Amino acid sequence: MTSWRKYILWFAQEHVDFRVHEFDSLVKMFRLQVRRITEQTTKPFWLVEFRDTETALQYASRSISLRAMFELYAHASNLPEFHDRLRKYVDANKDALSGYFRPDASFKIVVETYNKHFSQREKVEKIESMDYLPIEGPVNLKNPQVEWWYIEFWGLDPTAVPPEPEDILFGRLLASGQRHLIKELSLKQRKFIGNTSMDAQLSLLMANQAMVRDGDLVFDPFVGTGSLLVSAAKWGGYVLGADIDYMMVHARCRPSRITQKVREKDESIRANLKQYGCDDRYMDVVVADFSNPLWHPRISFDSIITDPPYGIREATEKVETKSSAKDSTRSEDMVHYPSTSHYSLQSLYNDLLEFAARHLRLGGRLVCWLPFHREDYDPKMLPQHRHLHLVANSEQPLTGNTARRLLTYEKSSEYSPPGLSLASTPQIPTPSQDFRDRYFNSALESRKERRLRKAEQREQGRVEMEARGKIPTDGRSKKCDLNKARFV
Repeated sequence: MTSWRKYILWFAQEHVDFRVHEFDSLVKMFRLQVRRITEQTTKPFWLVEFRDTETALQYASRSISLRAMFELYAHASNLPEFHDRLRKYVDANKDALSGYFRPDASFKIVVETYNKHFSQREKVEKIESMDYLPIEGPVNLKNPQVEWWYIEFWGLDPTAVPPEPEDILFGRLLASGQRHLIKELSLKQRKFIGNTSMDAQLSLLMANQAMVRDGDLVFDPFVGTGSLLVSAAKWGGYVLGADIDYMMVHARCRPSRITQKVREKDESIRANLKQYGCDDRYMDVVVADFSNPLWHPRISFDSIITDPPYGIREATEKVETKSSAKDSTRSEDMVHYPSTSHYSLQSLYNDLLEFAARHLRLGGRLVCWLPFHREDYDPKMLPQHRHLHLVANSEQPLTGNTARRLLTYEKSSEYSPPGLSLASTPQIPTPSQDFRDRYFNSALESRKERRLRKAEQREQGRVEMEARGKIPTDGRSKKCDLNKARFV
């Protein structure tokens, strides 16, 4: 029976709250056997045990949070103990490690520290302190065949660095994570983006938490510019989307880039997927009102990944049904533009969870964002459904006192229509219902009062400049003129 092997996982210290949930999702998706030794998950360096190297590489092949993975040789909390353990490990595994110490095997040793800076001289001293390693090959700093890493962890608080490192680790580089995709899928180079396009790192994390596999059918009911579809397609999913905004779906809305006056004719969601070689995974996007589902009851999705509008930069709206129609002068050949009304977050999330319960396959996942004010957060405010189980809940701080939580639900039972006295989804409490109103009106002064105060300050500054004999310039007017010139 194969024994467990220890590895070092080096994580990016970014979106730390998402790290554990991505790890657990990938472990479940690949059905990996793993033991997590490190208990403090906010540390950038974890010690874990996998059954074998192939299992470890499976995890590294999908993780966005992971910087690199190392095969652990030695770990200690002080230098004497570290060197003693490293010597014993090398002596006990001479045969297994002989291939890495061959005379023809080029090598490189990297010294990495966290929360502590080492000069180049100090790094060389650390390397020379391990002169007992039986390394015989030539040094190759650019493209080595074997790469070892010496790591010192000096705590997480930069204002309270301990006198000695908390952890000292040494291992062989095994693989890198998939963080290169963050730059590859960056919005800066993307063909079609909008005001609320999800950045590449978060969209890839969402696809991992949704456990998107090759051949899965993935749906985004608030597709926007299709950022989440790009990430899902990159992992092999077939993607489908819908949105109520006709102009957005057809890439005819106002450009988001300040240097762009009008949309290019070839901009589209499909063009985004084609840009990254995933257009064969694109199924379609449709213009649809989510509050009035158009999907056949038999359609089933493997994952639903979405970022519903919050009413801040994009409106929350649905098609309005008028109870009493006025006398119409329209003819049959005239184009009809339906009226829209406000779509409250309470109703939106009720509909979203009900839709997921109906159309997800058993074990499928819904991954979505929920905005809220941090002072009001209570786990009881999270939407629930009797057929969906909340498996992950991570927070991302936003501006001011606002934040949003990435919620991951897994379908735990087959859908059955609720009884007349049984509500399928509890009501979302007030903090989420009035998110938009509170966002704009929770400040000490209203937006109107702030504009008037700024105008008074500008006028006072202009008067003072004239009193000093200077000619005042109206920078605000110049800025407005420049913005108008973009659309002339």
